[in-house]
Amino acid sequence: MGGTSPCASCKLLRRRCSKDCIFAPYFPSDDPRKFSIVHKVFGASNISKMLQELPIHQRADAVSSLVYEANARVRDPVYGCVGAISYLQNQVSQLQMQLAVAQTEILCIQMQQQEPTLATQLVDQDDKSMLLSVNNNYEMLPQFLKFPSSSSSSSNVFQDPHEPLKRESFWT
Repeated sequence: MGGTSPCASCKLLRRRCSKDCIFAPYFPSDDPRKFSIVHKVFGASNISKMLQELPIHQRADAVSSLVYEANARVRDPVYGCVGAISYLQNQVSQLQMQLAVAQTEILCIQMQQQEPTLATQLVDQDDKSMLLSVNNNYEMLPQFLKFPSSSSSSSNVFQDPHEPLKRESFWT
C-alpha cells in the first residue's frame, strides 16, 4: 500500500504494509474488525498460507468464507458454522413435515367434500349389479354401497349427506 494507511492486518499486527502485502486487497483499513476476528480464530500465518496456496481469483471468496467461519466460531465455539447448518437443516425438515401434514389435511377435506355427491349418485341407482357393470369403478364402490349386515341391524358404509362429517387427525 506504500504511503497510504496500512491494511487492517498490518495495523493490528503493527507492522509495515508493503506493496505486495497479501492481506491488503482483502482486509482494508476501514474494516479492522474483519481481520481481527479471522486472526483470533485462525491466526495470521495460517491465513497467509491459505491465501498463498490459492489462485488470485479465488482468494476473495476464501476470505469471505474465513470471515463467515470465524464469526460462526466466535458465536458457537464448539460447532461453528456446522451448528448453524445443522439448525437450518432441522428447520427444513420440520417445515417439510408440516407441509406434508397440511397437504394430507387438504386432501382429506377435498375427499370429504366429494364423498357426499358420489354417495348420493351411487345409492340413487336401484339395481346395484347394473351399477357394477356400467361404472367399472370397483375401487370406490364398497365405500358407497349399502351392504347387508350379518346382525339384525343394517349398517351403512357411506356417510349420510345431511350429517356433518367428522374430521379425524392422523397424528393423535
